Amino acid sequence: MTPWPLYAFVVGGAIVLLAAYFLLRSKPKTPEDLERERREWLDRVGRITDGTVIDVQEFRTNEHRAATLLIFQYDVAGVSYEASQDVTYLRQRINLHSCRLGLPTSVRYDPQNPGNSIVVSERWMGLRQ
Repeated sequence: MTPWPLYAFVVGGAIVLLAAYFLLRSKPKTPEDLERERREWLDRVGRITDGTVIDVQEFRTNEHRAATLLIFQYDVAGVSYEASQDVTYLRQRINLHSCRLGLPTSVRYDPQNPGNSIVVSERWMGLRQ
């Protein structure tokens, strides 16, 4: 003795909600998108300190792409940090041949987590040529 129109209404509403969920949910972000967002965030809130380029390394990844890492060192509040930044997608902004051992640079870092840092981004360049 249950009313069929009520079941049809509930099932129809569930289908509409599921369709809206699948159409409006955000797409998963790629690692490149996450790295770009990190650089943009450090551009906005990061503090700047002096650092030194230690090395530039190029290697092949699992996808057979060439990746370039810029390895640098800097000090914040008496603590020495050594970090690297994947500059593969920023090659057009820097001259990798001029990045040599001991090259002075400016490092932009997160004040809450000084290990989170960059040397170059789309809008900012810390390398001194």
